[in-house]
Amino acid sequence: MSASLSRQIAVAAAQLVVDDGLEYASARRKAAQAVGGRRLRPSDLPGNEVIEDEVHAYIATFHADTQAFELRALRELALRWMIRLQAHRPHLAGAVWRGTATRLSAIVLDLYCDDPKSAEIDLINQGIAFDTSGSPPSSDQRQLVFTITDRSQALGDLVSLHLVVHDLDDLRGALRPDARGRSWRGDLAAVQRLLAEPPR
Repeated sequence: MSASLSRQIAVAAAQLVVDDGLEYASARRKAAQAVGGRRLRPSDLPGNEVIEDEVHAYIATFHADTQAFELRALRELALRWMIRLQAHRPHLAGAVWRGTATRLSAIVLDLYCDDPKSAEIDLINQGIAFDTSGSPPSSDQRQLVFTITDRSQALGDLVSLHLVVHDLDDLRGALRPDARGRSWRGDLAAVQRLLAEPPR
């Protein structure tokens, strides 16, 4: 595949991430079908870092006046749920962690549990309504996902939260950095540090 087509897919995926609230994996698949017009090998598709560069460019062009406020509101809501679910070692992932989220983005919290059933039992005990699925929106892998909805007072709107259940043993590998040395997720303390930073 040409570098030109790969970039076209990255640009189209970035628009889907920002305007439709898709996570990178699903945006890349949808963009590849729309732009490529044929089934492409995973190795032919742009990586997450390339898509993220295009997301930043798209936000700077079309959402520069609103995105910082919306991102902070989503991070504040994520922090509230991370504190509530602290027993399950929550880590913020996806666009809200990486700084590319808008009000349409879902919050993705990875939970690392000794017993996968413990998170479900905790949600039930807390009286939290949730839907269950078997595939997170940010991954091609099949995993248990609980989806809940909460209102962001700052945004004045409902926000979806996807709680992706992992084995505790997966935590070490999950913290490996990307090719540029940035983590794909952060724990409670890391999110608190982000919120303590002055607005840019």
